[in-house]
Amino acid sequence: MDATAGGSGAVGTVVVFYRPDVDCVVRANRLASYGPCVVVDNSEELCDAASLGLDPRVTYLPNGANLGIATALNQGVEALIALGCTSAILFDQDSEPSESLLLELPAQLARANAAGERVAVVGPAYEDARLRGVAPFVRFQWFQFGRIEPVGDAPIDVDFLITSGSCINLRYWSAIGPMDDALFIDFVDLEWCVRAKRKGYRVLGLPWVRMRHELGGEPVRVLGRAYPMHGPLRHYYQFRNVIALVKRSSMPAKWKSAELIKLPVRIVVYCFFPNKRREHLRMVWRGVLDGLSGRLGAYRRH
Repeated sequence: MDATAGGSGAVGTVVVFYRPDVDCVVRANRLASYGPCVVVDNSEELCDAASLGLDPRVTYLPNGANLGIATALNQGVEALIALGCTSAILFDQDSEPSESLLLELPAQLARANAAGERVAVVGPAYEDARLRGVAPFVRFQWFQFGRIEPVGDAPIDVDFLITSGSCINLRYWSAIGPMDDALFIDFVDLEWCVRAKRKGYRVLGLPWVRMRHELGGEPVRVLGRAYPMHGPLRHYYQFRNVIALVKRSSMPAKWKSAELIKLPVRIVVYCFFPNKRREHLRMVWRGVLDGLSGRLGAYRRH
């Protein structure tokens, strides 16, 4: 990846670690060969870059605690801004982007900037063979999510993009603001995209750019449909944050209507189909209560 791809200025990457294995380090080192790379490590155990085997070109920021995806991404983006980068591609530790993705996302931002278009973020269509292949892009509609097939060679205006594989235009970072630390993990990307659009910036999906990405753990199938499964703690964050965001006047009414329709279905699927049903149900209920009371941040036992 040319650090000045498309004339956009330096292009950097952010990778968030949490208890990484050797393959995670290998993937981060590959990114460092393309340009500035910041690894933010949310693992509880403090390590140094050399002991992990990270390339010396990687900027390594160990937190010594799980501060959440939002805080880690904010740390990584701010580090790239300090390095002079003008766009930041964000990745989970298990993301395996192609070279074409690393080139095309910042190049699309450069074209938008040159044309005077206010584009906050661009992202690929992602593939998860365990679910339904290539996932559609999403627009909010009343009581449902409009699904747009990722076809064609023109950018598609969408309502949000998942974090991993998305490329943020850092010229607008301060105007939009950082990720919401209080959300900790789930719906962080959605809230940021909604905020960007509310301030007049565009969110674009690039249907010709693809990235393999596994959403959650091993899916469960209910009535012929696959649902990505998570552990009880992750379900706590999902249900807590959806309730907390529904309470915010800044969130679109169409999104709220669709989420509230889906909520009972999610409770049934995530609480009665996996193992440890009682633990899932307990954490979902705790999430709902904390969302209603506004108790955000990292999960804390009551």
